[in-house]
Amino acid sequence: MPKFPVDAPKRKVIRTLESLGFKIIREKEHISMLRENPDGTKTPLTLPNHSIIKGSTLRAICTQSGISRDDFIKNYNES
Repeated sequence: MPKFPVDAPKRKVIRTLESLGFKIIREKEHISMLRENPDGTKTPLTLPNHSIIKGSTLRAICTQSGISRDDFIKNYNES
């Protein structure tokens, strides 16, 4: 099983989340993103606006937004 990124660059994390359907709404101290789901619901996501995002923060973001670990890692490696 591939490992979860430990210290990931912010730009790569954003590209990965965009490939999973999220769009940036606001970028200041935090980055606010939103995904519109096929059933009409919306999934919000907030991550810190740091140049490097820690692995523990990424795992928490994936858990809260309902992204599976495998989907995130696959898209992360492709971006």
